[in-house]
Amino acid sequence: MRSVPARAALLGALFAALVTLPGLGIGTLWDNSETAYGEVAREVVLTHDWIVMHLNGQPWFVQPPLYFWIAALFAKMFGISTFALRLPSALATIAMGGTVGYATARIAGERAGMVAAIVLSTSLMQAIVGRLAIMDALLDFTIAAAVLWWYRAFEPSGSPRRRDTAFVCGALALAVGTLAKGPVAPVITALVVGAWALWERRAGRLAAPRRRALVLALLAYLAVTLPWFVALAVRVGPGAIAELIGHYTFGRYTGVIENQTGPLWYYVPVVILGFFPWIAFVPVAAVAAWREARGPDGGFARLALVWTAVPFLFFTFASTKLPNYVAMVLPALAILVALWFERVRAGADRRAAIISALTIPVFVGAVAFAIDRFSRSNRLDVDVAAVNHQLVFLGVAMLLGSLLTVVAIARRATASWSPYVLALTSGALVLFIALVAEPVAEPLKPIPPIARAIDATRKPGDTIAIGGVSGGNGLIFYTAPPVHDFKNNAGFVETVCDNPEAWVVTRPQDAQRLAELARALHHTAEVVMRTPSPQHPRAALIHVTGPLCPRN
Repeated sequence: MRSVPARAALLGALFAALVTLPGLGIGTLWDNSETAYGEVAREVVLTHDWIVMHLNGQPWFVQPPLYFWIAALFAKMFGISTFALRLPSALATIAMGGTVGYATARIAGERAGMVAAIVLSTSLMQAIVGRLAIMDALLDFTIAAAVLWWYRAFEPSGSPRRRDTAFVCGALALAVGTLAKGPVAPVITALVVGAWALWERRAGRLAAPRRRALVLALLAYLAVTLPWFVALAVRVGPGAIAELIGHYTFGRYTGVIENQTGPLWYYVPVVILGFFPWIAFVPVAAVAAWREARGPDGGFARLALVWTAVPFLFFTFASTKLPNYVAMVLPALAILVALWFERVRAGADRRAAIISALTIPVFVGAVAFAIDRFSRSNRLDVDVAAVNHQLVFLGVAMLLGSLLTVVAIARRATASWSPYVLALTSGALVLFIALVAEPVAEPLKPIPPIARAIDATRKPGDTIAIGGVSGGNGLIFYTAPPVHDFKNNAGFVETVCDNPEAWVVTRPQDAQRLAELARALHHTAEVVMRTPSPQHPRAALIHVTGPLCPRN
């Protein structure tokens, strides 16, 4: 017979699988991150180089190798495809659902574990991150595993041997996280567990691992992480590690990388939308957790509060900002909501729960209005109209789901079922995005049709170049390197002068001007296509042929 934590883990993994695996291979990869990481994994397969990562045929020292290793292995198994490249994220998300369910059930009981697992797995951002070819799902899973292992290591209950084992397991999780995305894994985990430990010490509820465990944990961490870093330094020198850790890890905090920045409140709407629909319960859940945290037995509530606040504040003050950076707070938010639903099931906070659930339809209406305004302002109303009936159906389903949740909460006999009702509704939302909205959005991508047009007619030795428009990583992925990047007219002239035949991707408004510039150099130049449509183009393809230009 399965133990209680195992049942919660199984339910969490099942829900996560249901929202990540269906339609995982639909469509092409999204620019620019998915195509960049997909191309790095593809070049691992082609070059058989598992030490130095490459992009566009050049050494690439931006991220550690773990995601690319796993994606390359799946690409060898299933072929280089959208499904294979996204599968590492899906599996990490499934593991996360199981881990959070297991740990919460062990600490707070079976119902809390099951609710935490389904809340996490059906939150919007968690499901989306699990469906993308990026390394954040791996990072978030390892941080969650490390935090939960170290919570167990510092618990007063349990034997010293079990606490020591838990501490070493947490260090191993951090080692895997370091290979996934660098030192951000141990830094965030140390900040979260350190802040929680200080709070626990004040509450008189803290136990510490023995010195032997600290040594073993350090040795385990180094045994996993050092081989690749040493091999990289031996191959290309320590400058590669300095670039990876110094510039692309700590540099993201102290400076802006690739123009990815935002205001101080950047992550507020990200968390509100990313934890939909469960964000409706977070305010009352946080208040309840704060009250519980002030008591002697509120260690898990204290952890969830700290785990929510520390990464959020840490990345709020970072100079470089991306939405997926704060996905690591979602397990903590799920635990907060799960602990609070235990109170609701017992008859407490019933009125607050009903009011909170009633805000979900309001949020759905606001999102529908935002979609309408965005589609009209970006001339996408025709594309949105193509799924208008499905959007209406989805809106009605979300409305009914939230109302059924209210009804379930209102009756004590059915209150324990209310999270499952909302989870099914939220899961339907995610599957709608994956199975309906993503195929509709596929024709709106400008680069894949251009890449197909190039591949259909190019000859060996033809040059491919891009300038003035985003999508270079996608062009590399779908046409195979090298792809040349030019910044200005001089770069364009150099490209066409040095190559007898070139395919040039640029902004639609620049296409005719660049074609005329090529003709002035006695080349033949034709604007072949504008994508995604001639009426609303975002990229253009120029085919240039002609003699090599004489050099002065």
